[in-house]
Amino acid sequence: MQVKARATREDHLRHSVRMRHHSTTVDEPIDMGGEDSGPTPQELMAASLASCTAITLQMYADKKGWDIGEVEVECTYKPAPERGCPTRFELVMRVDGTIDDEQLERLRVIATKCPVHRVLDGEVMFDERVERVAHVG
Repeated sequence: MQVKARATREDHLRHSVRMRHHSTTVDEPIDMGGEDSGPTPQELMAASLASCTAITLQMYADKKGWDIGEVEVECTYKPAPERGCPTRFELVMRVDGTIDDEQLERLRVIATKCPVHRVLDGEVMFDERVERVAHVG
C-alpha cells in the first residue's frame, strides 16, 4: 500500500492538502506568521496517530467481540528540540465499555501495532528532490 498526499499553497503559509478525493486546509497560528485557518502539520501528525490508534482499538475489539463502548485517544507530543534528539509521544486511550484489566492491557499492546505508530516507531528514510517546473499545479 502506498499513501500519497499533495500540499499546494493557497496563500502565504496556508496550504490545501489533498489525499485521494479528500482535502483539508493546513496553516500555522497567527503568532507563527499564518492565519490559523487550519491545523498545523504537527497537529495533523498527532491527529493521525490518535485516529489510527482509535480505529485499531475498535477493529480489534470488534474482532474479539468486546464491548469497549466509546473510544477516545488523546495524543500529545513535543517535537525534538534538535535533530538526533528523540520526540516523545504520550497516548491516553479511554474506553467506557465493560472490559476487565487483562483486556485493557491487551488493548494497550494492540495500540502499538497501529500503522501510524509503527511508522513513527520504526526506521524512517527519506528521498527528497526539488524539481523545476514551468507552473506548479
